[in-house]
Amino acid sequence: MAKTKKGERSGEGKTVPVGELLKYYRDMLLIRRFEERAGQLYGMGLIGGFCHLYIGQEAVVVGMQAAITGDDAVVTSYRDHGHMLACGMDPRGVMAELTGRIGGYSKGKGGSMHMFSREKNFFGGHGIVAAQVPIGTGIAFAHKYSGHKRVSLTYFGDGAVNQGQVYESFNMAALWKLPCIYVIENNKYAMGTSVERSAAGQALAERGAAYGIPGEQVDGMDVLAVKEAGERVVAAAKAGEGPAILEVMTYRYRGHSMSDPAKYRTKEEVDKMRTERDPINLVRDLLLAQGKSEDDLKKIDKEIRDIVADAADFAQTSPEPPESELYTDILVEA
Repeated sequence: MAKTKKGERSGEGKTVPVGELLKYYRDMLLIRRFEERAGQLYGMGLIGGFCHLYIGQEAVVVGMQAAITGDDAVVTSYRDHGHMLACGMDPRGVMAELTGRIGGYSKGKGGSMHMFSREKNFFGGHGIVAAQVPIGTGIAFAHKYSGHKRVSLTYFGDGAVNQGQVYESFNMAALWKLPCIYVIENNKYAMGTSVERSAAGQALAERGAAYGIPGEQVDGMDVLAVKEAGERVVAAAKAGEGPAILEVMTYRYRGHSMSDPAKYRTKEEVDKMRTERDPINLVRDLLLAQGKSEDDLKKIDKEIRDIVADAADFAQTSPEPPESELYTDILVEA
């Protein structure tokens, strides 16, 4: 099992094209600012139900998205807004869905946890812990059955990794050499329980060893490290080598959901991650080192804030779905 050394940054000592770095910076900053605004709208009572923010984990989805093509599929859990934006879904449609409006991706009926986009090959948003894992495996089966050179990125967390259906999926994926990349977003806490208290073994990346599935631990706060690891496993899966596991070591700055005060960890722990390991600051430092100015980056931040403000305005002015929508999208004639 390959493992990123503690403290090692893939961007150190390397020259990455400025255009590439700018894209990662923009994409991660969009997720960060979007989630901050979503948190504000939730506090104002404009978002109902549950809301799980992705702040701190932006490098995971941006790095993995850089390793696939638009034909590849993505499926994830309920902490899904960042995945949607990384896939290229419109911030307006995502925010409108959060506020339960007709302009949302699920016409206001799915909310935070249940959005889909066939156009972007994004298959949810799933509220049941680990339910997306067999779905992602099934999508990979469809790719192989149809002869398509595509992969299924199947995201789940360090808490979900202990669910039984995960291992049923591993068995089938290994048995049939399915092009499924299992991305374990290890943010250290399954709701309020640390991974050390809930998961036996040395590394979650090794959970597929019994099935012959290779696993790798990756620095999930470094978008370049994630991209490099993603490219390796995606290329192998598309070459017919079967599934792989990436345990991406990341961290969420906020609680499990908006209703979680996160008293199970110290403020000092969170502040240390923010100041020393922030994924956006890493790319920001690389851009400054390659000649970009503070003013250049401030301009990008303003552009992103304007996009998010527009999405929030659209979400609040888009009408609520009519009652007739209760009876649509509930059956597909095969």
